[in-house]
Amino acid sequence: MITPTAYHDGAIRTPGGASFPVADQPRNRAVSPDLTQAVYATDNELVCIDQAGVVRWRYAFGMFQEKVLGAWAGCEFSLDGATVWLFRPDAMGHWNDCQDTWLVLDAATGTLLAGAELGTVGHAGVQHPHPNGTDVLVDVGEGQDGLFLFRGRLTGDTLEVVPYPWNDRALLDFSPDGHHFMTVDHQQEDVAFHTYPGGEVVHRVSVVDLGFERDAAWLAFTGGYLDADTAFAATTDEDEEQVRHHLIDVHTGTHLGTFDAHTGGDAYGAIPVGGGAWLTIEDGVFHRHTR
Repeated sequence: MITPTAYHDGAIRTPGGASFPVADQPRNRAVSPDLTQAVYATDNELVCIDQAGVVRWRYAFGMFQEKVLGAWAGCEFSLDGATVWLFRPDAMGHWNDCQDTWLVLDAATGTLLAGAELGTVGHAGVQHPHPNGTDVLVDVGEGQDGLFLFRGRLTGDTLEVVPYPWNDRALLDFSPDGHHFMTVDHQQEDVAFHTYPGGEVVHRVSVVDLGFERDAAWLAFTGGYLDADTAFAATTDEDEEQVRHHLIDVHTGTHLGTFDAHTGGDAYGAIPVGGGAWLTIEDGVFHRHTR
């Protein structure tokens, strides 16, 4: 999955140097795997553009809104670039005055291929394409009411959706082979490693396991797999002054110590990209790091 950023000049940029100029202020954005097109969500529509900024297609959400507060749509390309997955927070966004909707669009034309209602009232939905190339997971946040995780697969003209049986964990990342995934507790007390697709917990690592007294630190909603053997998590102390990035053995759940993630004290500044590497972003520019 490509990690784009929106620079101060409005452009959507990628670690590989691709740039997509946009006229609007994106609420969310994604770039195709082949870097030929990008999509971005505003308060009212999903827009697809090429590297020259030329609009290829638009998909309107519904009733026009001057400004949507407290909710924003999410977009992501499939791993093969053939489809765009759109999470639309209809309940809070009041686009269709109903529950949240998950949609799959043709990436070339913007044609709606399939959709499903999720039964949630979310502020946003973060989407994660699975390494198997067919599944996509969406993590729907309802604020203090919890987090809900769904697994989706496009089969013909049907979006098959399977919910996970919890409302208190946020998905962080998949293992490189896709056989496991990593979550963090909504109360930020532990990270867990699960089997895929079932979701059974293999290891759970708490702030106590990372060397803190209980309630003396919290896990940030960030982290992921650096490689097949090692993951990282980030903690913030009770005064929110000290950020630490921690290495975890994914096979045993053992804490392997801390490391310098070069984020300047930002718990959320490290983006795992596999192969033992991660990215940081400074003034819209990506920097690659390895241990």
